[in-house]
Amino acid sequence: MSNELAQQLVAWRRDLHQHPELSNEEFATTDKIKSWLHQADIRLVDLPLKTGVVAEIGNPEGPLIALRADIDALPIAESTHLPFSSVHAGKMHACGHDFHTSVMLGAAHLLKARESTLPGRVRVFFQPAEETFNGAEQLISAGALKGVQAIFGLHNAPELPVGTFGTRSGALNANVDRFEIIIRGKGAHAAKPEEGTDTIVTAAHIITALQTLPSRNYSALQSLVLSVTRVSGGNTWNVLPEKVELEGTVRTHDNEIRRSVPERITQLINGIANAVGAEAELIWYPGPPVVINTAHWADFSKQVAAEFGYDVQDIPPQMGGEDFAFYLHHVPGAFVNIGSASTFGLHHPRFNLNEGAIYPAAQYFHLLADRALRQLADL
Repeated sequence: MSNELAQQLVAWRRDLHQHPELSNEEFATTDKIKSWLHQADIRLVDLPLKTGVVAEIGNPEGPLIALRADIDALPIAESTHLPFSSVHAGKMHACGHDFHTSVMLGAAHLLKARESTLPGRVRVFFQPAEETFNGAEQLISAGALKGVQAIFGLHNAPELPVGTFGTRSGALNANVDRFEIIIRGKGAHAAKPEEGTDTIVTAAHIITALQTLPSRNYSALQSLVLSVTRVSGGNTWNVLPEKVELEGTVRTHDNEIRRSVPERITQLINGIANAVGAEAELIWYPGPPVVINTAHWADFSKQVAAEFGYDVQDIPPQMGGEDFAFYLHHVPGAFVNIGSASTFGLHHPRFNLNEGAIYPAAQYFHLLADRALRQLADL
């Protein structure tokens, strides 16, 4: 079974990779996952979900844990030139959610094969909309977490070699907040800037000054990243525009810093704008919170990984975000990284992970689920 299932998981991953769907549009992906689960007679949990699947395996008597994979793709044009490259223009599995889905499909099939021996139930989430950070909340609202005593999830790590496993207790992934800054001034002819209020120059001063927040307003020992990622203003070469828009993100692992940053940004942009006669407005979009692994389950996941044969690493906190954080606000658990050895990193148009990592990860999560159930059953 092992060789046959390993080949099947690669085939499923390639099918998903070739047919990516964006957040909350994963209709065909959802149908495929249901079909692949039905092949093993794995029962589905009937929940009011537009996209996504929740399956369940095991004995209704005893503890209940959950495993989670995400299924959505990104709005990125693929340039890998693989024979199974995306057939949907401008859409790509550039974050490895096809890998995550295949791993958890494999774990589900392995658990089903020994269902009668399980001392409880394993609920497997195939979650939509991780990239837009609202999929976890959809599953929680639908009741997917009801009765769950512990939850585990994964992300592939392209910077780690195959056979490597990493996680840590406490804060792992950072919160993800998005901001927009609207700068308004007075338009003018580019040859007569004194007759207007130059929003381009104002934006340039604000962009530069924003970098002093992490470096001069907070300790270098604290985690804080602020990046401006979009600048939009003007539509021709000889006119100073009335408005410029900036967009970016703020990441930190510290909730006090997170709460203080919007006020500091507002003070900074208003000060600069007032000095030149412009106006500046901050629009703040709070995203998922920090992923905080439960110490017990993080240590437990590492112990099982070491027994399985992974090279286990206690990795440092990461600045990337994950809506898995929402689950951990309700139940204990752990989020882990599995080495996928990609030359190009996450969200890159040439990202392509090593498929040799898929089946071992499926075996690991099958083992982790069984061990977690047995520990909970003994409590």
